[in-house]
Amino acid sequence: MNIFDIMGPVMVGPSSSHTAGAARIGYIGRKLLGFQPAKADIGLHGSFAATGAGHGTDRAIVAGLLGMAPDDPRIPFSLQLAKEAGLEVSVHPVTLRDAHPNTALMTLTGSRGRTVTVSASSLGGGRIRVNSIDGLEAAFSGDLPTLIIRGRDEPGVVSEVSTCLARKGANIATMQLYRDRRGGLSVTVIECDQPVSEDILEDIDLLGGVVRCIYLNLEEG
Repeated sequence: MNIFDIMGPVMVGPSSSHTAGAARIGYIGRKLLGFQPAKADIGLHGSFAATGAGHGTDRAIVAGLLGMAPDDPRIPFSLQLAKEAGLEVSVHPVTLRDAHPNTALMTLTGSRGRTVTVSASSLGGGRIRVNSIDGLEAAFSGDLPTLIIRGRDEPGVVSEVSTCLARKGANIATMQLYRDRRGGLSVTVIECDQPVSEDILEDIDLLGGVVRCIYLNLEEG
């Protein structure tokens, strides 16, 4: 246990799970879409739905979608700032099967129509877990530099990705592979011990079978 586990994150708001974690959920959703959304449909499950209004969960998620960190003093005003930024927000309760009580289900739409649906849970102390992306299972926290590779379930794709990383000295800490069916769509989640360079990301994007490579490094913003 470290001092962060005891004291929690630096944040704005009354609750590390309902506010700091919620802001991080919104921020990762923004990163997964690739840019600030034009529309955000946010479903709150369990405790998020029951007590989220008092803890500012809705405002924290929207703040994250706007690119704010959990300690940003503008978080209480994020709904108004979203209007000014042209971000249309809908927040409502939702019931999810077998979900953590602090879970949000976000469907984010960009100005040119690109969408992503993300389910993520706030685990306490500002920590989160992404549960699924566009209906495909994906379990990661974003604590490490993370690649989320969406593609087709074809032989050799995972091997080529790991070769790209090894060639440039990027070490894999964890790797998870999810698919909707054999030969269908897949999501590969790779957490690395060090930041991944832009040229590696470009190489991965060019691989056959890769539809899109998303890179998350929260320490770099």
